[in-house]
Amino acid sequence: MIKKREPYTDTEVYTLGQHIYMSAHKARRIIDQIRGRSYEETLMILELMPYRACYPIFKLIYSAAANASHNMGFNEADSIISKVEVNEGTTMKRLKPRARGRSYPIKRPTCHITIVLKDVSLDDEYLIWLRKYEWIYRKKSTNMMCRDKYGSGVVWDKK
Repeated sequence: MIKKREPYTDTEVYTLGQHIYMSAHKARRIIDQIRGRSYEETLMILELMPYRACYPIFKLIYSAAANASHNMGFNEADSIISKVEVNEGTTMKRLKPRARGRSYPIKRPTCHITIVLKDVSLDDEYLIWLRKYEWIYRKKSTNMMCRDKYGSGVVWDKK
């Protein structure tokens, strides 16, 4: 059965990376951390995560932002990662020689990664949704009381 994809709107740009040499399970571990975040925050997260799969995902997100700014004229600071998919690709099968003339199969999995960037400055409904569910916080500072082990109260400003 062939699924029809819905066409992307004018506020979205996608990048597709095919036949990346890693398992889809290892890529999904990283993709779940960056889904729904802003472009700049995503780059910071990927630079600091200690996994080998971060590098190809970092390159794909950077490529998607370059596509967005060059082809559509989007500002990278206003972009968020709206949709990310990881699908299994073909599995390369190799044989490794073993003892007594036998062979041992080695499976090298690949995956396909699709990243969709959305420009939130052009989409008013999305900003209303973010404000409704308080993903965008208003700038306010509150004074909070902090008590240490000995009970002395110290006032500090939380920003």
